[in-house]
Amino acid sequence: MSTFSGLNTAYTGLSAARKGLDVVGQNVANANVTGYTRQRLNTSAAPTLAPTGPFGAGTGVGQGVSVDSIARLGSLQLDTRVRSTAAVAGYSAVRANALIELEDGFNEPGAEGLSASMQSLSAAWQGVANKPGDNAAAAVLLNAATAVATQIGAGYNGVAEQWTSTRSGLNDMVSEVNAGAAQLATLNGAIRSTLAAGASANELVDQRNALATTLSALTGATVRESSGGMVDVLIDGNALVSGTSARSLTVTGGRSMTDAAETVVAWTDRPGSAGINKGEIAGAVSLLAPAAKGGTLAKAAASYNDVAAALAGTVNDLHRQGATTTGATNRDFFAVGSPAATTLKALPTDASGIAAGFPGADGKGSLDGRLADQISQLGSKAGSADAVWSTFVTATASLSRAELQQATLADVAASSAVDLQLSNASVDLDEENVNLLMYQQAYQGAARVMTAIDEMLDTLINRTGIVGR
Repeated sequence: MSTFSGLNTAYTGLSAARKGLDVVGQNVANANVTGYTRQRLNTSAAPTLAPTGPFGAGTGVGQGVSVDSIARLGSLQLDTRVRSTAAVAGYSAVRANALIELEDGFNEPGAEGLSASMQSLSAAWQGVANKPGDNAAAAVLLNAATAVATQIGAGYNGVAEQWTSTRSGLNDMVSEVNAGAAQLATLNGAIRSTLAAGASANELVDQRNALATTLSALTGATVRESSGGMVDVLIDGNALVSGTSARSLTVTGGRSMTDAAETVVAWTDRPGSAGINKGEIAGAVSLLAPAAKGGTLAKAAASYNDVAAALAGTVNDLHRQGATTTGATNRDFFAVGSPAATTLKALPTDASGIAAGFPGADGKGSLDGRLADQISQLGSKAGSADAVWSTFVTATASLSRAELQQATLADVAASSAVDLQLSNASVDLDEENVNLLMYQQAYQGAARVMTAIDEMLDTLINRTGIVGR
């Protein structure tokens, strides 16, 4: 090896150590940046050049160190696991949150719940049974009936508002998917160009990986590696992103809970469902489905209608058998239309419109209160409004508990996957400090070699031939 070759060897050591310090600095600077994946400098010994020519003899010496690449220490397997668990967790979380909100609106058990209001209505009927024809007792009954009707209507409207809010949230999620897909396609192109130029695209890959995780959490999408360092994003086997091209989704169908059309997330370039069965979007769509297809919110609204219809039907069936104090018969106590929950109301305005007893011998209403007493006991019978409400609340609570448990388990799995990913990809400051010292020492060592060779050259060039003068 010539003296000048030694200078080059020392220089490659300096360059490699400096690049290593740059990589350590990058890792330390981004240690707390979400989504950043630590990097490592890959080096290798430069190939040995064997002596050539007629005077070549002996063994060739290495040419220093070669900087091969800056590796991104991510794991495709762990990234895939994070995306798949995020999709399951997203679906469960949307459904669990919706059911908890729905259940909170019941205020059960408690004084503000519908059960307490219907018990007050039964007690008011008993008050009329004790004092038939009394305007004060009738006023209490009519106020209790109005309170029950108002509470049922408010519950139904609350479900309708929750449906509308979920529908609006679905639009926002689809818009987020479309924007994310377009951005990921742009990153694909940037990564391809950067790699083709021989530069590092690690930071761009980190950004793309974060976008892919978001898309998976929303749609359950899967990621497939493509050529040129690019990836494809697939939904139900169909490409959302293919290379530098991105497709988009749209929400079609019903815009209110009473619309007959089913809410569907479809491709904008072709009709029909996009086949999203995982992620937050799938959870929202399942909530918005019609009652006949298991839609949670539509079934809840139907249950409020069932309670109103049961209350009006059972009370009216008995009330028609009685007579008012003025002799009027076959009179309904409640009026109900469609939807039953928001149209339920009490028809009488005072005691003269309430049939508390059965018709007497004179054709006028009896004041014995037997009919009002029977109506007051309807809540304990099968098919009553109380029974319908109790069944609905119990079923919703059971479903909410099951969904919450599923969401908790899914969140644990997702958190575990993220922890494993971070343990592999996150920056360890202790390790970086060791690397910092290692590259610092390597830099100093290469500098000393270069200094030594420089002194040798100075001696050879400036001092050779002057010894002994």
